[in-house]
Formats: sequence, structure tokens, C-alpha cells
Amino acid sequence: MPATLGSFMMGSPANEAGRSNDEGPQHKVTIGRPFAVGKFEVTFAEWEACVSAGSCKHKPRDQGWGGGKHPVINVSWDDITQEFLPWLSRRAGQAYRLLTEAEWEYSARAGTATPFATGETIAADQANFDGHYTYAGSAKGANRQQTVEVGSFRPNSFGLYDMHGNVWEFVEDCYRDTYAGAPSDGSAVSTGSCSRSVLRGGSWGSFLSDVRSASRRVWFRTGLRSDSGGFRVAKTLAP
Repeated sequence: MPATLGSFMMGSPANEAGRSNDEGPQHKVTIGRPFAVGKFEVTFAEWEACVSAGSCKHKPRDQGWGGGKHPVINVSWDDITQEFLPWLSRRAGQAYRLLTEAEWEYSARAGTATPFATGETIAADQANFDGHYTYAGSAKGANRQQTVEVGSFRPNSFGLYDMHGNVWEFVEDCYRDTYAGAPSDGSAVSTGSCSRSVLRGGSWGSFLSDVRSASRRVWFRTGLRSDSGGFRVAKTLAP
């Protein structure tokens, strides 16, 4: 789990292609507490360990795409925060949690200010999304129509895999449709529509504008499960 700490501009500039209004206003965030983030999205194998231990009651379907090293899908924010994370924390003897939305974007950008960590665009051999769509002159590519095993593509410069595509990733925050008044220290938003959870990063079925580092077009009710939604874990480190 690479450790991360630093500053970045969160959100997208007004002229970024494909942006939505809830990506603004763009604002500086300085991460106020060091944290570590999972290199990979949580897999079916990891979730099934929680089920085997009797701590996760929900048994998600893999859609016939494969379990094992595929990212777990068909789990809700409630399943994650009420079952998996408490089990993992007890097992590891450390407090695990979801990333805050600011931490997620900081990790996805990996020091970049472009729409993608790869630059102005991204190709279907760099991430799992609907390659029939293009962005900023990119070529069309594969549309796999399902998840792939975590770590199938090169990591970003922070050593993190699949921050773009594969599955949408739940974060800790309540959804708000603007960054006005958002925390500047990277902490989670705990007011607003707290029955709605933000997801970031796009999925196997997303078109390219939704795979951008700043995109936050998707939110789910906290009890909703989807074949495009998953997550990765984080933990706060001692300063």
C-alpha cells in the first residue's frame, strides 16, 4: 500500500472536455494526514475470505466473468462499510477505511494535472473501459464488456493499478453537487446527501469522459449494488 501525502488541484478546469458542473469549482487541496492506499481494487478472493470468516453476510455475484483476482462487484457502500471494512480492521489490527474523495483523486492523478494520469487521453490497452468511445483524438479500441483481473495494466506513477476504469470505486464522502465549501485538507464531506455515495474512476462499461481523474458523474444510493461498482481500501498513517 503506497503512502501518499501532498497537494494538488482538485476538480477540472472549465475548458476540460467532458466535464460536468459538479467537478467545480476547481480548488487546491493539501492532504492533511498521511495515508496509505491499496495498490489494487479489492478482489472476489478477498471478499470471499470475509464471507468464509462469517463476517460478510452478502455473497456477491460475479456475473460469470470470474471471481478470484477480478475486482469484487455487486457490493454496496453499506456492505463495504458495515461488513468488509470492520472485518479487515479486526483481522489486521489496524483501522481500514474507504478513501475520501479528495484522497482518491490525488491518488488517481499521481502528480498529473491532465485529464488522465496517462496525459491528455488514454487508450484501451492502458485501462478497461468501453473502447468504442474516443477522447481528445484517441483511437478506438477494445470494448471488453466485463471486468478484468486487477493489475492487468501498468500502474500509475504512484504504483496504483486500475485507477482509471475496470470498476467504479466507492469513496467515503456524502455526495454534494458542487465543491463550494469543500474541505481543503483532503478530509471526507460528511454533510449533504448522505444517502448517496460518490463513486470515482469509471468502469468496464464507461465512455472515456467518465474515466477522467476529475469525473464524479456517478453516485449510488448507499444500499445499491451494481456490476460496475467496487472499491479499494485505505488507512490513515501516523504523522
